[in-house]
Parts: sequence; C-alpha cells; structure tokens
Amino acid sequence: MIRMGVLGAARITAPALLDPARKVDGVAITAIAARDPKRAGAYAKTHKIATVHTSYDALLADPDIDAIYNPLPNSHHAYWTIKALEAGKHVLCEKPLASNALEARAMQDAAERSGKILAEAFHWRNHPLAARMLEIIDSGKIGDVTHIEAQFCVPLLEPANIRWREDLAGGATMDTGCYTINIVRHLARAEPIVRSATARLMSNNVDRHMRAEFDFDDGRTGRIICSMAGWPLLKCLAHVEGTKGALTVTNPIAPQLYHKITIETDTDKIVEKVPGTTSYKEQLKNFVGWLNGGPAMITDPADGVKNMAVIDDIYRAAGMTPRRGAELPPGYEAYQG
Repeated sequence: MIRMGVLGAARITAPALLDPARKVDGVAITAIAARDPKRAGAYAKTHKIATVHTSYDALLADPDIDAIYNPLPNSHHAYWTIKALEAGKHVLCEKPLASNALEARAMQDAAERSGKILAEAFHWRNHPLAARMLEIIDSGKIGDVTHIEAQFCVPLLEPANIRWREDLAGGATMDTGCYTINIVRHLARAEPIVRSATARLMSNNVDRHMRAEFDFDDGRTGRIICSMAGWPLLKCLAHVEGTKGALTVTNPIAPQLYHKITIETDTDKIVEKVPGTTSYKEQLKNFVGWLNGGPAMITDPADGVKNMAVIDDIYRAAGMTPRRGAELPPGYEAYQG
C-alpha cells in the first residue's frame, strides 16, 4: 500500500487525487498539511483524510508517508518537491513542473540524488487517447506530417486568482499553455524551436494570451495558442496537418468528459472516440505502478525539463522574462532561476 500525503488544500486535489484514489488499488491518501492548519483540518474532515499535520515540514517528516502530491502554486513546486525528495518521499507534482527550466533541472537532480521517483502530473498523457493520436499519425493515413498545433483557451474570471500573480509564477503560458506545448511535443516526438511569440498581458510580465510559432529540425512547423482571458474564449484542440489529410482532436486534455477524433483526407472522413477511464485515474494507477517497480511514466523529470525549456523560450521570444520561483533549498543555489 502506497501511503500519500498532500501539500496544501488546493481545489485540484479532489478530482486529481482523492477521487481517483478511491478507485485505484494499492494507494491511500492518509495525511495533509496546509499553511492554515484550520483549513487543513476542515479539508481533511470533508475528504476523510486521517492525519492533519501542522506544517509542510511535519508532513514530510512523517515516517508513515511514502509519497507526496504537490499541488502548490507554481512558484513553490521546486522548493517543496526537492524538500520531499530529500526527506525520502516520492513525488507526484502538478504541472507545470517548476517555474523555469533551471528549477526543473534542480528537481531532476534531487530525484537522482535521492533515488526517489518524481512525476509531473500531465494527466492527459495517461489516457488511451494520447496513444491513439500517435497511432493515427504512424498509420500514414494523413501522410507525412507538416504542421502540428494545439490550442487551449479557457476564461479565468477571478482577478485575484493566484494564476494571475507573477510572484507565484502565474500566466497563461504557465497554465493552459504548458498543456499545449506538451501536446505539440508529444505528437511531434521532438523538441520545437521557438520562432516567434506574441503575448497579450493581464499585468506587467503576466500574460493572459499567448501565441507562439515553432519550427522543427526536419522542416515541420508548429503553433500553440493559449489563453485565460481573450479570444477564443473557450477552445481545446490538437490539430495535425499532413501531405494526405489532417487529424483534429477535440478536447485531448480531459477526454473522459468529451472528445472527438476527426480524420479527413481527400477521399474520406472518419470520426471516432477512444474508450477509457478518467485520465486522473490512469495517472494515479501508473504512478503507483512505477513506485511498485512497473514501467516509468513518460512524464518523468527529463520530460519536465524539456517542457519548461520551451515555456522559457516562449517568454523570451515574446519580450518577457521567464518565471521565477521561491528560493531553493540549500545545495541547489546554482539552479536558482
């Protein structure tokens, strides 16, 4: 039995961890800590979590905890993940993995030093739809791929939300954008070169909308469009153009809610769906399996470093500075972004 503790009382924890844990064998959510102990206690009572610790450090020191889920603000992913790894805990860290690529490398280094497992919670990559998209590309149905793009736009109508705060490493590219970058990288099986990027700002150095154009070494092109306030107001898709046709996937990020695969060629149009359980359940099952000696998840620290590097390059291309997180633990000062 893998016993997991939770850092913070974030809203994402219930759908991403607590609900799936009730359906996945071999894992139990047994402890929680939050900055406000009263909030942690109320959260624990609501979700039937047995142990409430008075601080994050106390949770990490708990010998009865095997792994940690880190859904803290982006700026605190690196600090507390490194602390957890140093404390001998495995970590499932929410996306984006860090505030920038340097921090992500520090987290990778910490995982290697500790011998513990670190996975980034890009849950969509655990759903069978992610593999099906690659199968369609590999089948040759749409010919040789020439262009790959992804769009993820949702309205965030809360001006005080932490995702709008620069000091917490917020911004559209860090939130919805990290998904679009992950999708393009997954479908390309290669790392994009950022040709250009254009941002629309919510406040100084905090983007509400981002469009970036990519090139690949083999001549393919790519694009991402992400937004938390702008146009399109609501959109989630992946699109691949080939020499014989095109593949479009509606809602590749949460396919359990709804999705549609459309394959169009000059002579044919095919629409299909992929059966499967929730992406969060598959993610937790794969994480527990990895901890028990099973296959490593594709969202390992090395993949997280690559995704963060593209995010950093997009910000620079848009004339902005990459995000900066909290001070890192002693011994990791060289990785301070």
